[in-house]
Amino acid sequence: MAIALTACASRPQDVLTPVKAGTASTDKVDLLVATTRAPTDEPGIYFNGERGPDLTLSNVVVSIPEKREVGSIQWPSRVPGDPARDFVTTQVTKMQPNEAKAWFKRTSGKKRRVLIFVHGFNTQYADSVFRFAQIVHDTDANVAPVLFSWPSRGSIFDYNYDRESANFSRSELAAVISAAATSPAVSDVTIMAHSMGGWLAVEALRQIALQDGRVPAKVSNLILASPDLDIDVFRKQVIEMGPKRPHITLFVSANDRALRLSRLLSGRMTRLGAVDITREPYLSQMESATGITVLDLTALQNGDRLNHSKFATSPEVVQLMGDRLIQGQSVTDSSLASTNALGSTTLGAGHVIGSAAGAVLTAPILIFESAARK
Repeated sequence: MAIALTACASRPQDVLTPVKAGTASTDKVDLLVATTRAPTDEPGIYFNGERGPDLTLSNVVVSIPEKREVGSIQWPSRVPGDPARDFVTTQVTKMQPNEAKAWFKRTSGKKRRVLIFVHGFNTQYADSVFRFAQIVHDTDANVAPVLFSWPSRGSIFDYNYDRESANFSRSELAAVISAAATSPAVSDVTIMAHSMGGWLAVEALRQIALQDGRVPAKVSNLILASPDLDIDVFRKQVIEMGPKRPHITLFVSANDRALRLSRLLSGRMTRLGAVDITREPYLSQMESATGITVLDLTALQNGDRLNHSKFATSPEVVQLMGDRLIQGQSVTDSSLASTNALGSTTLGAGHVIGSAAGAVLTAPILIFESAARK
């Protein structure tokens, strides 16, 4: 596990050094990056894992080669990278807050949706940039992509530092969410958070709800992928968000090896992203919940070695996110589902494992949708 978690140590550190795309056939992803990391003068790195004094905005354009597998990041083996085969940047520019409007107008498309991504534990700045660019590209989502990159040192030995850095960044993420949700140019906001970033995202929404009386109506969907969250804490956070909260989608995997380590470091409390929804008490809890969809990815075999980033690395899940979830649509509605002779809803060749409220299996993703969407 330690080897897998520290695999990025052998990569060049200055991979964000901009290069000219030249004649290579590539696609471009235009990101707005908001970060609470400390800036660094080291070329091609821009921000390290320490905590910065202010929220900083940047415009980062990532070039992605056409010939690659969906869900993969092709890291440069040397700098400068080759745009024909590597992820590289073609632009890294510091932005002022008043420049965000022009960026949004350029990137949002007709639907004027914003997708805010919050990365997880053990993530360097470059990792967060390239991973989000890969997600935006592979889901083909028609959104204005905003990355919130908080101060993670990118080391498995700094778990507690990263957790406190997530707390350190809560107000800044809340400010980014509120700015997007209150803009008259924005029609809809989806928040996607991975691992420890799930704690940060839920806390930011809870803070907004406690301050303003509710989560903004434009924040319609919250996607938590492998959330590193104590289940009891999550339940209380959801209650404190109030009834007018976004619909919540959880990606879980009972064989998530990274969350096993997190469980050991967190007093052996089961992490939300590692629950087995086919077993009690989790099945009953989901049946009584409202506005929550759970996608169990345990059986997927084409994810990462730790089973912790399947939401981004599995082609099936990436397609599902792009086609349905980022657009705020149900994964079990009539456009995807069929009804069998028993009147139960199934997807593909799946079968019901729980009550008619919604547990189904679709080769090989287990989906549970609670009885009502708020």
